[in-house]
Amino acid sequence: MAVGLFGGSFNPPHEGHALVAETALRRLGLDQLWWIVTPGNPLKDRNDLAPLGERIAKSEKIAGNPRIKVTAFEQALGQSYTARTLEVIRARNRDVHFVWVMGADNLKNFHRWQDWRKIVATFPIAVIDRPGSTLAYLSSPMARAFSHARVDEDDAGALAFRRAPAWTFIHGPRSGLSSTALRSSKSG
Repeated sequence: MAVGLFGGSFNPPHEGHALVAETALRRLGLDQLWWIVTPGNPLKDRNDLAPLGERIAKSEKIAGNPRIKVTAFEQALGQSYTARTLEVIRARNRDVHFVWVMGADNLKNFHRWQDWRKIVATFPIAVIDRPGSTLAYLSSPMARAFSHARVDEDDAGALAFRRAPAWTFIHGPRSGLSSTALRSSKSG
């Protein structure tokens, strides 16, 4: 089985997140996508964070595909670091082929994530295009450090079965929606 792991604060979740999830399911040939709502991003201010239950409920409503499973199991793990989450997922699901799925906007600061090189070495990564991020990904520290492991997007359907490090950049329909902008419009 091939499963995508799509983690984030989803504060709030929006149609752009659903577009990333659907693009990943289709282009990566995934059987499922686990939409992982984190209890909090260590690189973001938690004071602006909506309650976890609210973010889960909204994510479930927006996901709208039976192959997308919204979960918040990081809460049970008691931490929010992706590298540790992926270690636990690997240990508990030995027979599943996983791909870490993220929007291209995350590449800019990916090198600031705790143990980011370990993340790249754990599971293949699919970077889904986001507005304003198409060219920026080329200069990101992750893209430069792992340029040798980049897989052509035409081969993305086999990414889950590749050994990490392996990553691809997937072009496609993009949504201009942003959780930051949505939060700002509500408070302004």
